[in-house]
Amino acid sequence: MADWEALALLRNESRARNVEGFMLKRRDSPYRVGRTRGDGWKWKIEPYTVDAVLINAQRGSGKRASLYSDYTFGVWEEGKLIPFAKAYSGLTDAEIRQVDAFVRRNTVEKFGPVRTVKPELVFELGFEGIQRSTRHKSGVAVRFPRMLRWRTDKHPEDADSIETVRAMLPEAEHLV
Repeated sequence: MADWEALALLRNESRARNVEGFMLKRRDSPYRVGRTRGDGWKWKIEPYTVDAVLINAQRGSGKRASLYSDYTFGVWEEGKLIPFAKAYSGLTDAEIRQVDAFVRRNTVEKFGPVRTVKPELVFELGFEGIQRSTRHKSGVAVRFPRMLRWRTDKHPEDADSIETVRAMLPEAEHLV
């Protein structure tokens, strides 16, 4: 590419090409397998975002095995929250401890390891892609969901609806 402006325009077409952006690297840097540092830079497009409500939690694994750190989030459909995505990353350790305390104080049902909680906490979720799915209650599946931030400024009724989510589907998919 001749300049950054032209490259930025091409980057904006990433979703249409089903890619997440560009991997930029020095011409003289070697190709390496796996996650390398220092030789390249991922210039990704901004993720899709949705405000969703925490509805279920499970204990994590490894160092988080004693904490409720694996979450299921819901969005609104006809006045009810339906499961939309699961996310395990994006919060600080301090935030995870706060959510864990919330889960322990606000569990309304238990299904094996899963705890259903009062729908009070709202989080902004980010994800890289979205497609229709017959396996999920929401009718959509998202790619690489994660928590971008805890929306302490929002109430559950402020969360997004499934209609908002479906509007993110590629044009041909949400017209069918």
